[in-house]
Amino acid sequence: MGGKQDQNEAYGKPAKYDSSFRGPIKNRSCTDIICCVLFFLFILGYIAVGLVAWVYGDPQQVLYPRNSTGAYCGIGENKDKPYLLYFNIFSCVLTTNIIGITQNGPECPTPQVCVSSCPEFPWTVETAQLSQTVGQVFYAANRNFCLPGVPGDMQVLQSLRQELCPSFLLPSTPALGRCFPWSNSTVPELPGISNMSIAQGISGLLDSLNARDISVRIFEDFAQSWYWILIALGVALVLSLLFILLLRLVAGPLVFVLIIGVLGVLAYGIYHSWEEYRVLRDKGASISQLGFTTNLSAYSSVQETWLAALIVLAVLEGILLLILIFLRQRIRIAIALLEEASRAVGQMMSTMFYPLFTFVLLLVCIAYWAMTALYLATSGQPQYVFWAPNVSLSGCEKVLMNTSCNPMDQPVNSSCPGLMCVFQGYLSTGLVQRSLFNLQIYGVLGLFWTINWVLALGQCVLAGAFASFYWAFHKPRDIPTFPLSSAFIRTLRYHTGSLAFGALILTLVQIARVILEYIDHKLRGTQNPMARCIMCCFKCCLWCLEKFIKFLNRNAYIMIAVYGKNFCVSAKNAFMLLMRNIVRVVVLDKVTDLLLFFGKLLVVGGVGVLSFFFFTGRIQGLGKDIESPQLNYYWLPIMTSILGAYVIASGFFSVFGMCVDTLFLCFLEDLERNDGSVDRPYYMSKALLKILGKKNEMPPGDKRKK
Repeated sequence: MGGKQDQNEAYGKPAKYDSSFRGPIKNRSCTDIICCVLFFLFILGYIAVGLVAWVYGDPQQVLYPRNSTGAYCGIGENKDKPYLLYFNIFSCVLTTNIIGITQNGPECPTPQVCVSSCPEFPWTVETAQLSQTVGQVFYAANRNFCLPGVPGDMQVLQSLRQELCPSFLLPSTPALGRCFPWSNSTVPELPGISNMSIAQGISGLLDSLNARDISVRIFEDFAQSWYWILIALGVALVLSLLFILLLRLVAGPLVFVLIIGVLGVLAYGIYHSWEEYRVLRDKGASISQLGFTTNLSAYSSVQETWLAALIVLAVLEGILLLILIFLRQRIRIAIALLEEASRAVGQMMSTMFYPLFTFVLLLVCIAYWAMTALYLATSGQPQYVFWAPNVSLSGCEKVLMNTSCNPMDQPVNSSCPGLMCVFQGYLSTGLVQRSLFNLQIYGVLGLFWTINWVLALGQCVLAGAFASFYWAFHKPRDIPTFPLSSAFIRTLRYHTGSLAFGALILTLVQIARVILEYIDHKLRGTQNPMARCIMCCFKCCLWCLEKFIKFLNRNAYIMIAVYGKNFCVSAKNAFMLLMRNIVRVVVLDKVTDLLLFFGKLLVVGGVGVLSFFFFTGRIQGLGKDIESPQLNYYWLPIMTSILGAYVIASGFFSVFGMCVDTLFLCFLEDLERNDGSVDRPYYMSKALLKILGKKNEMPPGDKRKK
């Protein structure tokens, strides 16, 4: 007995009775003021970074293609010319990096011009047309594909030599704002490309993108099925809510059914492993005959594999049975807390929809970071340089290639054939451009910190609301009128700094993980096995550290919501309280995880199965008004419904999980503070009192003695 007491005192002394304690303390002061000031200064700096990015950034280069002079197609003077045409698409170095193509386009050392529409028919300059004028061959035939400013009286031969007009046109289709030839087009017989196949040059790009066709079909599918998707999401919402509310009635039977199900699965695994082991043992199939191989499926044909599986499953089965035998009392307590959490949610239904507010805040944080990063990445003044298709020609030796030039003064009459002033990129010599990397790092830090702070805010607000439920002696009479809004105002007013402190600690660990992943990605392929093992160990340690900090922060926010202490004190008190009841913590955590996993499986699986049978037309006899729509990709609304159901279920069950954790900490504090006497009655439910074999001495209906 003395040893157990000394062990508990190693994790702090139990909470003492306080006659003035009536749940979440209302008379509290601001906590972690220094961190609060630091957080606000950081947010001001984050806003300043956004303003700088907005002033110097130019996101139009991602949204609109550019011609050879750097002018955008589809806006400004080219408002009626939204597409970009390449004079010689075969000179492009194509890539299947969609993002890179969207931002920079294919790397094409060929003139590019904005056009109102892509060519629809193949055409090649004939020999007889070389002596004619540009106006006769191009403008009169409505072939407006020459560079701007080319005079109509210029000879066609001269315009082709200077690459002011295209020598051929191919039927094209717009993709990402650019004219790409059809993959089945016939190649014109031109010098240097007569044996080239368009399919070899661009089919890989168009097959990987296929942007217009796929996007149109996807849009059509969503237009046909959006209301059915909303109905599926509504079903997911109703199922999630019903599952949580009905836990007060079925939590006990459901948990035991799930546990028996797990025992049954393990028992079948033991039986199957034994049968496989017996058959292979009789055949004499041993791992010594197989040896070492990288074909993992080959190990299923040796007896040692099934023997190892048999031993592992038998050990797991034995552990689970021992837990049921020796920890059945704690499992009953966990079930009672789940039922109490269901009652708490039923009393405060507004808490179930608080994740919508959190989702909106997270969306704002992510959108702000994405726009800021986009504007920063596109900051800088455009740079133009001289370029010629063949610098070895006579007259080009005196021209300094790749030197700056003015695109408004095109060297049309230059002695170097095809000399042009083309767009090269954006300068990186300005103050903002020199600090671009640091600003992007600041933005990433801001993204992680703000997201973690928003999540911390949600946890602390919900903890304050559910704590007010537990510490209400007469439920629901003593529950505050607006517990959620009161907890929200109280958290923002007093504990912004504490939330920022916890979020900052978690952010630093996450940034360290990102850096480690980046280093591992850069060094992949050049590491020896020892280095890879060390890197894997570091990544595993940081992952474990992040999980522990999330767990500690979550419980610290509960203590902050109840007692109003600063982050460090709250984290210490929460950790000590949990360590004094470590067995109960483990049992409750696993029982809750098992139950919520089954709930998610029920909601997501149910919506997925219903969506599959409906959108594939396998449900007959529903009538014309509710027939399944005709779709190009029936899996698209199914996957959308499943993803939406998972998000909805995760949002609802995250609230329920926070409720369970809050009530659990309050329950442990209740056990330490009170003893059931008239002066110190328990606040826990009658079901918990019955399981623990305790009772309150005060008569039913009497108010607590002040």
